[in-house]
Amino acid sequence: MLYAIFCYSREDVVGAWTSAEDAAVMTRLAIVEQKLAVTGRLGPVVRLLPTTTAVTLRKGRETLVIDGPFAETREQLLGFYVVDCEGLEQAIDAARELAMANPGTGAYEIRPIGLYRPVAVRGLPGGAMKRFGA
Repeated sequence: MLYAIFCYSREDVVGAWTSAEDAAVMTRLAIVEQKLAVTGRLGPVVRLLPTTTAVTLRKGRETLVIDGPFAETREQLLGFYVVDCEGLEQAIDAARELAMANPGTGAYEIRPIGLYRPVAVRGLPGGAMKRFGA
């Protein structure tokens, strides 16, 4: 089963990290990512650009596009992982490791996903490719 792990944190805090602080976090996260990758369980990993670059499409009587993400939360969605897990407990374990590698407060939402358009993921160790959802 594929799971999406959504990473929420305070964008203002993460955006204020120095280059060295950001690199240290990315190094710690890379260790967890490598563990998932060598077992063939790591899918796409996305780090989103700041919420100031986002727009929201609201639907209703008329479709409206407005600036910003307009989530009802103090934390913003900063990125997400797609991991291939045997079940929810294994996905929770992966999220727990990611959380320990990432300082500060925040949340990791774990949700099973269904692929509507399966794709091959490039960039796995050794140049390997894995087809997710095949």
